[in-house]
Amino acid sequence: MNVVNTVDPRDGRRRATDLNETDESRLEVVAGEASRAAQWLSGLGRIGRAEMLDRIAASLESRRADLVAVAEAETGLSQARLETELTRSALQFRMFGDVLRDGGYVEATIDHAADTPIGPGPDVRRMLVPLGPAAVFGASNFPFAFSVAGGDTASALAAGCPTVLKAHPSHPLTSHASADAIGSAIRDMGGPDGVITTVYGEQAGRSLVRHPAIRAVALTGSVGAARAIQAAIDERPDPIPLYAELSSVNPIVVLPGAAADRGDAIAEGLFASFTASGGQLCTKPGLAFIPADPGGEHLVDALRGRVASAGGTVLLNERIRDAFESGVAAFERAGARVSARPQVEPGDGFTVAPALLEVDLPGLTAEIADECFGPLMVVVRYRDVAELDTVLATVPASLTGSVHRGPGDDVDAVRGLVDVLAARSGRIVFDGYPTGVRVSWAQHHGGPWPSTNAVHTSVGATSIRRFLRPLAWQDAPEWILPDELRDAYTAIPRRVDGRWEPKGE
Repeated sequence: MNVVNTVDPRDGRRRATDLNETDESRLEVVAGEASRAAQWLSGLGRIGRAEMLDRIAASLESRRADLVAVAEAETGLSQARLETELTRSALQFRMFGDVLRDGGYVEATIDHAADTPIGPGPDVRRMLVPLGPAAVFGASNFPFAFSVAGGDTASALAAGCPTVLKAHPSHPLTSHASADAIGSAIRDMGGPDGVITTVYGEQAGRSLVRHPAIRAVALTGSVGAARAIQAAIDERPDPIPLYAELSSVNPIVVLPGAAADRGDAIAEGLFASFTASGGQLCTKPGLAFIPADPGGEHLVDALRGRVASAGGTVLLNERIRDAFESGVAAFERAGARVSARPQVEPGDGFTVAPALLEVDLPGLTAEIADECFGPLMVVVRYRDVAELDTVLATVPASLTGSVHRGPGDDVDAVRGLVDVLAARSGRIVFDGYPTGVRVSWAQHHGGPWPSTNAVHTSVGATSIRRFLRPLAWQDAPEWILPDELRDAYTAIPRRVDGRWEPKGE
């Protein structure tokens, strides 16, 4: 049995852990426990699961100091960043508790038996029900909020789906500690083994998605990882959905009026957005379209100064560090010129220098308009706003698209840009920056391929839909119906005979 290793990216030091990669026999046990745990989750009902999620949030917060310390040693991310991320994780669990208590997410719909223009119509009642055990692949760049204690886990458990986590190799000890905090809260409620379980190792991940007990897979990672998981799913006799959040360049357009009006502030915002957390964010802006005029030149000068005086940043692992340096070199070969990059001693760990590259609009190629994970941004200088619509239509679809407006910027030009960005992104940001994804009911964190492979969001209340399926009951006796579909039940909003009925008082 292979021992799981952990690496401190600050110095590159590798050490063995007490964890072992999950073998096939252990995986069979895990899958069986997950299947049996589904009944316990179902028996809790919506309100019971809401209480469970609240307890999980409290358990994570009670272990804050230990969790943050372990994650800092495995990721090189700052204590402040990790503190905020752990708070976000707890917030996600509590938000899904609110989603469960509201109950609207089940989309309860009742059509009573009635005469119709084509004859007698049966009584039909429909709502969303759990898919079954879900596999979640932890992300490298969010050891809490998109990993074991992340939104995928919170939304799957809220839906009533036991969750098997594939720990990311960049932070196995953090994954183990997070799972223990969650498991402790579940055990305190009398929950069985299998409600949440963690497996380790690449082979375990492939075997997991092939296992017949697993009914859905969620991933935050690379296109390559998604293709590998999909290939494993394709080996199954029965298809299951893969919900993957992947690659994104998140273009930002700064219009001439904005550059002239607040160039220094935009430079500061752009710098913070593409360098925060080492640029290892799925919403990091990779392309900034800035006018080739005096206002734009002042903005770029201010941005160059911030980058030139920046220090090095530690990336999560050796693979990401090597891919980042290769990406910078590839962009240069494709015609982008280095606008600013400080001299940084690499040391023994995975430290890199942030890179600001520049290219004129005619020189923007497909090679340059690609994601480079890490602290790199390409400034694209344009002379005419009218040129941007065509160019933006060739930039890979993204999670976000952003527009900065200012005095004198043409409203019709803004509307045209927004139309282009709306067709190629899942969230449009005005006069701001795409990093910092709010956890809320209205949030959408997805977009056209290659940013995601599905229409569903991975952040926000409706991300629960990924782990649910519709089920209809026709002419069913009331005693067998879920409470949410019984006539006298008014605790959730429902659509009855085509009319919307709000939750009862």
